[in-house]
Amino acid sequence: MSGPFGLPMPLLTDSYKTSHFALYPDAQRAVAYAEFRHGFCKDSDDSRMVFYGLRYIIETYVCRQWTVEDVAMAEGFFATHNVGHTPYPFPKDLFLKFIAENSGYFPVRIEALSEGSVVYPHTPVIQITAEREYAPLVTYLETVLLMSWYPSTVATLSRRAHTQIAAAYAKSVDEADMWTLNSRMHDFGFRACTCVEQSMLGGAGHLLSFEGTDTLSAAFYVQYRLNGGRPVATSIPATEHSVMTAFSSEKQAMKRVLEQYGDGVVACVMDSYDYVRALEEVLPAVAQLKLERGGVLVIRPDSGDLVTVVLQGLRAADKVFGSVVNSKGYRVLKGVSVIQGDGVTPTTLQEILDAVLEAGYAAQNVAVGMGGALLQKVNRDTMSMAIKLSAITYADGTERDIMKFPRAGSDKVSLPGEFAVCADNAQAGAPVAYLRSQAPGDSLLNVVYDCGPVPGLVWDSFDDVRRRVDDQWARFPRNARAVSDQLLEHQRSVHARQAKHVSEGGAFA
Repeated sequence: MSGPFGLPMPLLTDSYKTSHFALYPDAQRAVAYAEFRHGFCKDSDDSRMVFYGLRYIIETYVCRQWTVEDVAMAEGFFATHNVGHTPYPFPKDLFLKFIAENSGYFPVRIEALSEGSVVYPHTPVIQITAEREYAPLVTYLETVLLMSWYPSTVATLSRRAHTQIAAAYAKSVDEADMWTLNSRMHDFGFRACTCVEQSMLGGAGHLLSFEGTDTLSAAFYVQYRLNGGRPVATSIPATEHSVMTAFSSEKQAMKRVLEQYGDGVVACVMDSYDYVRALEEVLPAVAQLKLERGGVLVIRPDSGDLVTVVLQGLRAADKVFGSVVNSKGYRVLKGVSVIQGDGVTPTTLQEILDAVLEAGYAAQNVAVGMGGALLQKVNRDTMSMAIKLSAITYADGTERDIMKFPRAGSDKVSLPGEFAVCADNAQAGAPVAYLRSQAPGDSLLNVVYDCGPVPGLVWDSFDDVRRRVDDQWARFPRNARAVSDQLLEHQRSVHARQAKHVSEGGAFA
């Protein structure tokens, strides 16, 4: 079998997709597209999103050559998959045809925006075209292509967190210390994931905005598979509760920490027993050794009220090691900081930042770690990614643009037609969707698969993708129109025709 995980390639979809070949009308050509229906937070005044992760899907799942063995294995499975363990329909003949005639490559063309593109609700990010006898297969790959919702959502979450922290930095941190910004949120999410692949893809999305991670699967993948070996991610030595409790006292544990790693940056969890006691008694007891070693000690609380324990850590560290007041009037601790890695969400992150600045400390004194909230507490509905059929050319040559318009679900209305996405100079270059025939310039949708790997296609390095996110997120407005006036008018026109058809029960005009 040519599929991953020992799966035959035809099974990398949903069951019902395999029956659609016999349900679509006879057609010469069919087009579908993908969009995010709404931003990360529906009620937010910032609807920007980061589109990321399609490269992995194209290289891992789409650019594989199907084999006759794949089809045979699928046929054996489908023989008992229908209700009552009876045969389930699937397009065996179409599969065997493109295996024989197209070297086993799935017969569709896929266009997409560049990795790391900043987009808005309803921006077409992927467009799929299938032609001739393969037109009924236009949405067969929907299931795997939609998996890009995950790295895109994590990338968006991390970028929004970066924006929150950057705002606190702008208010409280001197220019000379701004370099620390990209280390202020750390990925602790590997253990929160359902599988290694999830950690790798989500962790890579996080690294578009931050450099801190303990998710080694993502750090290695990004450095060696996406960035030519150039380093992207960093971490620091750190204790866990098992290390602290293995010693007869926390003082002994902290002495070992400082003896081994105290000349660099090292983190020490301090609430295995009594956080307040550790701050008031153990921290002063190891202060001299800490000063002799000369590095940076990162205090880590791991339970209790998030804001309270962070402020307790800052004040205790200030009392023991002291601080200086920077040019913006905020205190900067000497050789010590705090990281909060338990219970951090976008909401609690803002609460921590606000409290830290209110207490008179610069934002650089605090880092956060995000685990399950970063890599696990998101889903496809977070930004509502969907793929919908948008155009069809019937067997007789009649062309028709198509849209979904559920009366009870206006948030699920789709766009009709075949699209181009162009940079809008009136919106600092933000992407706007047009009918392809009405596009005012070159489309930002690039062919990334064309019935097989695209000859000469070179994906951007991770460094380049990072720069794209940095540039576009800073340059594009928080909200922007994503659909041109012409396309909106076309949508209204198609909607009116379809609504008339529904009410009258007649044929589409």
